[in-house]
Amino acid sequence: MPTTKRDYYEVLGVARGAPEDEIKRAYRKLAVKFHPDKNPDDPHAEEKFKELGEAYDVLIDGDKRAAYDRFGHAAFSQGAAGFGTEKEIEIRKLDTCDQCNGSGAEPGSRSINCPTCGGRGQVISSRGFFQVSQTCPRCRGAGQIIEKPCHKCGGEGRVENSSRIKLKIPAGIGSGSRLRSSRNGEAGIRSGPPGDLYVVLHIKEHPVFQRDEDDLYCEVPISFAMAALGGEVPVPTLEGKASLRIPVGTQTGQVFKLRGKGIANIESRGRGDLLARVIVEVPTRLNSEQRRKLEEFANSCGEENTPLHRSFFERAKDFFR
Repeated sequence: MPTTKRDYYEVLGVARGAPEDEIKRAYRKLAVKFHPDKNPDDPHAEEKFKELGEAYDVLIDGDKRAAYDRFGHAAFSQGAAGFGTEKEIEIRKLDTCDQCNGSGAEPGSRSINCPTCGGRGQVISSRGFFQVSQTCPRCRGAGQIIEKPCHKCGGEGRVENSSRIKLKIPAGIGSGSRLRSSRNGEAGIRSGPPGDLYVVLHIKEHPVFQRDEDDLYCEVPISFAMAALGGEVPVPTLEGKASLRIPVGTQTGQVFKLRGKGIANIESRGRGDLLARVIVEVPTRLNSEQRRKLEEFANSCGEENTPLHRSFFERAKDFFR
């Protein structure tokens, strides 16, 4: 196989404007043709099969296909997506039987015409004046049955196993979103192509941040002195620590915006913001010296130092009469 990636449309043999159902049909046909179990003498069969799966995974996904049409293979090169993570999950699913390699037959056994339907795959039953054609219950429409079914899988070609699967979690994805992992679903019956695995994501609450779409919110405690005098306070971000400037006279509950420090947009439209809400922390334990100095400070403050206090009591004076 060449080291340069082939065009995904070329791999599947479809035109660039091919609809989804045509892509699915092309993949299923080629997946059966190049399945490694059906080509034991071809040393490149497994590579071809993986190449098909990779092309199908991109072209069947609307967002991935749009990115590929615009940027080609560079859209999925390392570092192109940014952020995100990779997780490994364990599930139980039907995998290809390792005893018969998915054929469903014992070694040396052969396929014969189904005696129930005579190889037609359909059975006809009469109901009064009508004749109804139905899928043969014995061969399930295949028209043939295995002379001696595999003792491990009972002729189905697949058995239940535990599987560990790695998932790439894109940056910016939201809770409740569904990811599709191509060809990691259950194996098809008798060497049929595998299905896809769909995983619904549930994002755990963060101990520091709350999320609103692409924006993040957090509460930052500051001292009474810093609120009055101003200064700088460290603020946590997804990339580490940032510095937030606190203006003189900051009130509790004020919100400051750190642009671009939020969540990466899932559609690559930049990043949200981090909104830090400051909470002025009141000292809870004062020694006698601290208490004396604070009382002196309070006595020295006039109404010009407490505009919110003055405004509140001006608006509420009728309630105190």
